[in-house]
Amino acid sequence: MKKYIFNKTLFIIVVILLAIVLLAKIYSFLTFPNISDNNYKQLQKIDTAQTQFSFAVFGDNKNSHKVFETLIDSLNQDSSIAFALDLGDLVYDGEKEKYRWFLNQISQCNKPFLTVVGNHDIREDGRANYYNIFGPFYYSFHVGPAYFIALDDANEIQLEGSQMHWLKEQLKLAKAFKYKFVFFHVPFYDPRKKVTAKPLFSIPVLKEYEFHHSLENKQQVKELIAMFEKYQVTHIYASHIHAYYQGKWGAIPFTITGGAGAELIGNNPQHDFYHYLKVTIDANGFHQKVIKLPTPDFEWIDRLTHDAWIYIYSFFVIHFLDTIIFLAIIYLLGYYFYRKKGKAK
Repeated sequence: MKKYIFNKTLFIIVVILLAIVLLAKIYSFLTFPNISDNNYKQLQKIDTAQTQFSFAVFGDNKNSHKVFETLIDSLNQDSSIAFALDLGDLVYDGEKEKYRWFLNQISQCNKPFLTVVGNHDIREDGRANYYNIFGPFYYSFHVGPAYFIALDDANEIQLEGSQMHWLKEQLKLAKAFKYKFVFFHVPFYDPRKKVTAKPLFSIPVLKEYEFHHSLENKQQVKELIAMFEKYQVTHIYASHIHAYYQGKWGAIPFTITGGAGAELIGNNPQHDFYHYLKVTIDANGFHQKVIKLPTPDFEWIDRLTHDAWIYIYSFFVIHFLDTIIFLAIIYLLGYYFYRKKGKAK
């Protein structure tokens, strides 16, 4: 009798789990957004003839829940913003189901929404998924007096040769425009100061740069800066560092804007806060404003539960066959050891 109850109970548990996995797979297949070449389609929505306009720039939302949705609400309420540009790390990793949540979020945005590829977006075979959903990894466009160039440095090392050649040609075309903006994910240098260890009670010393969160190929970085200086690039935008920084690389002003929802990296009120940039081109020239976003109450709890749900759901969908095999093995092992134990008695 006990053997029968155990066998029946284990069987019911396995069947319920299999049903959950199967339903998740069916739901994913039937409801995943039918989107391809999305950046190109978003570009078609932008009025390129306008001469005075604003655009939003931000990065590192990475499966954010409340902060990123607050950001989108803020964009929707500002009718002067012509389009938004996300500088990458759209998701924690590039598995297809991770993109579902991001796509559902940006579907609520009433502005054309463009993306740059980030290092997290290409993890777990994400480069192919990104390409299928958003299109080419680097591209350009122009609006009124401004030329925009979006690059792919998601490998965190360098721009590959074909992209460097393409970039040079784009900068030549951009010479005809008053403003030239370049966007990419991984910054040239990490602007944070590195604190060196010192004996107790002594004053720590700050070094110039910490290279860990920037492009590795510094020789190419110098080449890029010289190229941007030659063609008089107006401003560079990057993210990757979950904070806000401004400065100059060579003679070119840069802004690091990585506060779109991913976990903040510190607690310095001058740098570590959620935000996006509103960049405006008007009769007075080019200027930008930092729009700060509130930090939600109990943010870490919200992030933990949200991430746990996404990972569990994604695992069941992506590893569908593996899950079925695993459950079958668990059932057979459980049944085998129970029978063995019963015979031993």
